[in-house]
Amino acid sequence: MDWLEHLHPTIQALIATMFTWGITALGALVVCFFKNVNKKILNTILGFSAGVMIAASFWSLLAPAIELSGELGYIEWILPATGFVVGSLFVLLSDKFLDKMLKKQNNSRSAESLKRSILLISAITIHNIPEGMAIGVAFGGIASQVPGMTLIGAVMLAIGIGIQNFPEGAAVSLPLRNEGFSRTKSFFLGQASGIVEPISAVIGVILVMKIRAILPFLLAFAAGAMIAVAARELLPESVKENKNLATIGLILGFSLMMILDVALG
Repeated sequence: MDWLEHLHPTIQALIATMFTWGITALGALVVCFFKNVNKKILNTILGFSAGVMIAASFWSLLAPAIELSGELGYIEWILPATGFVVGSLFVLLSDKFLDKMLKKQNNSRSAESLKRSILLISAITIHNIPEGMAIGVAFGGIASQVPGMTLIGAVMLAIGIGIQNFPEGAAVSLPLRNEGFSRTKSFFLGQASGIVEPISAVIGVILVMKIRAILPFLLAFAAGAMIAVAARELLPESVKENKNLATIGLILGFSLMMILDVALG
């Protein structure tokens, strides 16, 4: 961890998001070995990832945003609350727009498999933008000396996002295989959905380090996006097969993130 601490925040964020991209590729690689993946295992992983992301949203992003607002002389809750709502709405509106596109294509008699595949890849890719930005904001916030933000918190946030990227990679590559794509092409397109995370992470770092006055908003924006992703995508999917396993995964993920961020941070 010492070697990572001495790197520039942009490099830290790039390394972290290369990890999350790599996990996406591992998920996409499933298409080369299996036709289907045990849903109970994936749902438990999703529950664990949701727990990590919910805990990280508060301790690594929202709490520091509130504290920094006070230090900058703002009313403590205005920018964090606004950023949180805007970040949540960004995810919700993006998903709603893409859902409408998918529904329109699926209901159209002339819809082709290629169009459906492109829309599927686009949905996962856009979904990954706020996740990459959240990682960039987390590492950039440390360099900007935001109170309450720690390296271990940023690393754990990246790990949590990376874990939930595994089923996302599979969620792209497996349907593409069913559409008739080769295993190689299905894998390539599946892993490509994660390429936006390093790009958006760099943007997040730059924004945080250059515009400190709106940093509480950016931190809360990332927190809102994380909560929206967990509530809209991870939790509903995780309870489909076994609610108990999903709940246990969530509790373990939340507890692990809390312990590492509070005790080691």
